[in-house]
Amino acid sequence: MARPVWAGVLSFGLVSLPVGLYTATDSHAFHFHQLQRGTSDRIRNRRVNERTGKEVDLDDVVKGFDAGEEYVLVEPSELDEIAPGRSQSLDITGFVDLDEVDPIFFDKTYYLGPRGKEYGKVYALLEKALAKANRAGVATFVMRGREYLVALKADDDHRILTVHTLHWADEIRDPDREIPDLPGATKVSAREMKMAEQLISSLSMDWDPETFRDTFQEKVAALIDAKKAGETVEKAEPPAEATGAVDLMEALRASVDQARSLKDTREKATTTAAGSRKKKAAPAKKRITSTAASLQSLTKAELYKKAAAAHVPGRSTMTHDQLAAALTDRAA
Repeated sequence: MARPVWAGVLSFGLVSLPVGLYTATDSHAFHFHQLQRGTSDRIRNRRVNERTGKEVDLDDVVKGFDAGEEYVLVEPSELDEIAPGRSQSLDITGFVDLDEVDPIFFDKTYYLGPRGKEYGKVYALLEKALAKANRAGVATFVMRGREYLVALKADDDHRILTVHTLHWADEIRDPDREIPDLPGATKVSAREMKMAEQLISSLSMDWDPETFRDTFQEKVAALIDAKKAGETVEKAEPPAEATGAVDLMEALRASVDQARSLKDTREKATTTAAGSRKKKAAPAKKRITSTAASLQSLTKAELYKKAAAAHVPGRSTMTHDQLAAALTDRAA
C-alpha cells in the first residue's frame, strides 16, 4: 500500500475532509549509473564545501539566497512558519468549467483519497457532484516548502478525485517572445486548406492510450541485451526531410491517399473479425439477452471502460444505451 506524499484537510465552504495525496504516475525510463570510462567504477555525487573541499553532512546543509553582497540563510523550519496551517490544508477557492482551463497550465497528476472510511460519504458526494457539473475545484496548498496552484476534479473511470498541479500564470512563457520564426498571419489557398482538412479527417481516431507504447524504451532494452551478447543493433531511420512550400500540395495529396488506404485496411479487418464473431455466436440468443440486461445495469463510466477494452470504435461520442448496444453486439 502506497504512502501519501502529503496529508492534510480539504475544505470547500464549511465542509472539511481529511485527505491524502498519492502519486498517480510512474516513469518506466531506464536509469543508468555513471561510471568512469574504461572501468566499472561508480561515480558518486557528494555534498562538498567548495572552500575546504570537505564533505558536508545533510543535517548541516541550509538554504541560502544570493542577495548580491552576501547570502541570506533560511532554515526549512522558517519556511513552514511563514505559512501557518497552509501546509496541512487544501482550500478550494471556487469551481471552474474544465473546458476553460488551457491544457498548458496542467503539470502533474495525483490521486486524492480520504483518510479513513468514516469520511467516505463526504468524499463520494464531492466526487459525484464534480463529475455531474463537469467542473474542477481550484485550490492552493503548500507541499515540501513550495506553494502549488491545483485543480481538483473527478475521475469518472475510477470514481475518485484527482489533483492536478497547475503552472502559475507568470510561469507561462509568451510564444511570440520564445519562438523566432512564427508565421503570423500567413495566407493558405482554399485547395491547401481542403486537402489538409481531408488529411485530418482520414487520420481521425478514438483516444485509446492502450494502443500506444514507449517504443524507445523497448529499443533501449534491446540495445542492452545486444551489447551483453556482443551483438549490434540496427540504427533508426534518419528523420524525414522538411516539406517545402512548393511541394506542400503534393505531400498533402500523397498523405491523404496513404491515410485512406490504411483506414480501409483496418476497417476491412474489423468487419471480417466482427462477421466471424457473429457467425460463431449465432445460436446463443438467450445468453445475448442476458448480457444486454446486465450491461444496461452498469453506469456509463463502467460501460465506457468495457468499450475501451473491447476497442469499440466511436465510443467517445456514444450515449449509455449506445455503449450497451455496441457491447452487446460484440458479445454476439
